[in-house]
Amino acid sequence: MRVFQNLNVDFLSKRRFFYMVSLALFLIGLVNIIFRGLSFGIDFKGGAEIVLQFDKQINISQIRTNVENIGLGNVEVRTFGGETGVLIRTEMQDIPADVYPKVVNNIEEDIKQIVPGVAFNVVEKTNNSVTYSFPTPDTTNLVVNQLASFGFQTSKVSEELNNTQMNVRVAISDWIKINLKDKFKDNEFIVLKEDKVGPKVGEELKRDAVIAVLLSLLVILIYLGFRFKLVFAVAAVAALFHDVLITLGLYAALYGVIPGLNLDIDLSIVAAFLTLVGYSINDTVIVFDRVRENLKLHKTQSIYEVMNKSINQTMSRTIITSFTTLLAVFVLLLLGGDVLRAFAFTLLFGIVIGTYSSIFVACSFVFDYTEKSKKKVQFS
Repeated sequence: MRVFQNLNVDFLSKRRFFYMVSLALFLIGLVNIIFRGLSFGIDFKGGAEIVLQFDKQINISQIRTNVENIGLGNVEVRTFGGETGVLIRTEMQDIPADVYPKVVNNIEEDIKQIVPGVAFNVVEKTNNSVTYSFPTPDTTNLVVNQLASFGFQTSKVSEELNNTQMNVRVAISDWIKINLKDKFKDNEFIVLKEDKVGPKVGEELKRDAVIAVLLSLLVILIYLGFRFKLVFAVAAVAALFHDVLITLGLYAALYGVIPGLNLDIDLSIVAAFLTLVGYSINDTVIVFDRVRENLKLHKTQSIYEVMNKSINQTMSRTIITSFTTLLAVFVLLLLGGDVLRAFAFTLLFGIVIGTYSSIFVACSFVFDYTEKSKKKVQFS
């Protein structure tokens, strides 16, 4: 398939206009980052992540409505792994103090149903567990097993035969389960897992994510410095910064604007940014390779003519590659579910910006440098 064959557009003559476009996009993003800020997911700010598995297909909107009104603060609800799985994320790590007594009361009501008329005592309470004492070891074992079958996380305090104490964990998942079980009586579910991310771990992940992006840019700078000239390497990395910063600004600008699109920054978004960096640099290297070849073939032509020729010659490949990639990412955006939607959205916009920078920004940086430094670019 041949498109843009024999194209002859003077791209470099329009570089100042595109500089202004890039500057405008960057400033819009910067203003939104400063005044609206970026919303970080649980991976970075800490919280809890609970996965529920239902027996039948669920209505995610119905579950979201029920979970958002049970006192767990900012809650994110998505499908997980299929039409019967639910992923619930909350910024809280432990059950709220006002909810804790309600869960404990529910546990004690269940104990009274399991062993009616049997006295039991509370030995110890912490912010995430309760320890009970029963008259006999047999009663203790019965309650431990029955509560576990109800979905509570129970354990005996000791494995000794005469042990009469039981520990019950009081978690956010228990409160969710208590609130949902009556509303979904015809669709039973279990808690597959409950994970916590502490604030300290979140800060470490945030730092490591920034380091990962910066290291990738540094390695690209070193590689392109050897493969081409240093000015080409600097221009390529500058174009990558351009892509990442504008896409990041988009997150701040569009957060909460598009219904159904969660733009919290988590580890999957960091993966999307690293993918974007790799995709964008590939496009830029293709153009730079053609510039190098044409500089060797057309030694009498100016750098201005060679760069325009190179961009025109690679335009067909650039547009076709970007278009086919965008089609795949667009399908992922539509059908990938809530978990992959933000990842696909990042790539969708990032590919557009990356293609734009490969055509209109990277070569323009190199040309302006050679004009100001009065240095001739040559390849042996």
